[in-house]
Amino acid sequence: MRIGLYPGTFDPITLGHVDIIQRAMALVDRLVIGVAINRDKGPAFPLEERVAMVEAECAGILAKTGGEIIVHPFENLLIDCARDVGASVIVRGLRAVADFEYEFQMVGMNRAMDASVETVFLMADARRQAIASKLVKEIARLGGDISKFVTPPVAEALARRYPRPQK
Repeated sequence: MRIGLYPGTFDPITLGHVDIIQRAMALVDRLVIGVAINRDKGPAFPLEERVAMVEAECAGILAKTGGEIIVHPFENLLIDCARDVGASVIVRGLRAVADFEYEFQMVGMNRAMDASVETVFLMADARRQAIASKLVKEIARLGGDISKFVTPPVAEALARRYPRPQK
């Protein structure tokens, strides 16, 4: 069984993430979505809520594609998480050259720690390349329309997190 790990903070999960998940499903038998507990990033959503959002989005994907997806919170090194879940492949999404520079360094470090775990890069769909969770949160916080970047349930969660000021 080919197991892949797609890690991220998913704060919140966006249509860009969903695109990568759907495409990664064609490459592996089981996809583990590693929801990172990254205290340094100061997530807007607590871990439990991020996990629930990812699980809800993945349920919709599974209904269409079948396969197996497991949502797995983690706080250790990515390479250790890959070992923990039995992943032989780490899936990473790329949006721009800046993403590649960071990811290139990560691959080198991960390979130095465990050369048996391969990293596969998937380019974001052209319609999704500009989507970044950080920007989606900022648009939501400032009262902008985020419907092109997230699903309706995620938009509702963001609206609860960042209520619009009363005029």
